[in-house]
Amino acid sequence: MKLAFLLAAVLAATAASAQTYPVKPIRVITAEPGGGNDFTTRTIGQAIASQLGQPWVIDNRGGAGGVIAIETAARAPSDGYTLLVYAQNVWTIPLLRKRVHYEVKDFAPITWIARSPCTLVVHPSLPVHSVQDLIALAKARPGQLSYGSGGVGTITHLSAELFKSMAKVDILFVPYKGNGPAMNDLIAGQVQMMFGTAGTVAPHVRSGRVRAIAVTSAEPSPVAPGLPTFAASGLPGYESISMYGMYAPAKTPEAIIRQLNSAVVSVLNMPEVRERFFNSGMEVVGSTPEQFAAAMKADEARLRKVIKDAGIRAD
Repeated sequence: MKLAFLLAAVLAATAASAQTYPVKPIRVITAEPGGGNDFTTRTIGQAIASQLGQPWVIDNRGGAGGVIAIETAARAPSDGYTLLVYAQNVWTIPLLRKRVHYEVKDFAPITWIARSPCTLVVHPSLPVHSVQDLIALAKARPGQLSYGSGGVGTITHLSAELFKSMAKVDILFVPYKGNGPAMNDLIAGQVQMMFGTAGTVAPHVRSGRVRAIAVTSAEPSPVAPGLPTFAASGLPGYESISMYGMYAPAKTPEAIIRQLNSAVVSVLNMPEVRERFFNSGMEVVGSTPEQFAAAMKADEARLRKVIKDAGIRAD
């Protein structure tokens, strides 16, 4: 009888908390200004603040490839007033680094906000026009071709390593401090190819400074119109995309998670919001927490194998 009374009291308190949430500003931690994480946070921020009736305070925490922002969010109280918006660094960082003070289970997924595929682009002088052309050339010239990427463990790096693994080719990795410098060297012919985010490479494809070969999504993507997938180009099962999501610290009340999910998905269904994402090379998703959790698990398993097989470390 006493246990039943205590359980009823806890449930009543949780329900009351959800009914009054939020009663103060919500802090949303994300990466430094200017990148995809910051863009995602700001694109949905104002509309969500209107939906919830409280300010959406963006806390940009750059540094250490995402470690600072993610660890800060993991240590926050589980009350719904500190959230995280970030790409799959949340689950790739523990695979790449030994000294990380959080685990993926420290977060409760709220929703998968958006996804962005990479586009394989090559220098126009490279005599390839398809994935199969590139595989044949790489096998004929092992270790002689090179690709640029904006840093170790980034999606542009892992997309290339997944391709190398599945195609069984030897292509040299040249790391850069950002995708911009990598693209500049590709245009100059210092490297022969790059797996760039769709929004980043699009202007250079249109200008003819690079040639687009394929898109890394499982299905043809509207943000890379006309390009075949790797899966349809002879590498079945290939998929590598940026996944931007929202998370709360673990043990945040379920009712608050559902309320936040409803608010975010409602905003993502606004035509003007979808257009802003599309114009930046991103596709809106807007999933349930369960769907996002499943997608996270599948992507983590896929990237875990890539990282292990290639011996990639970011320490």
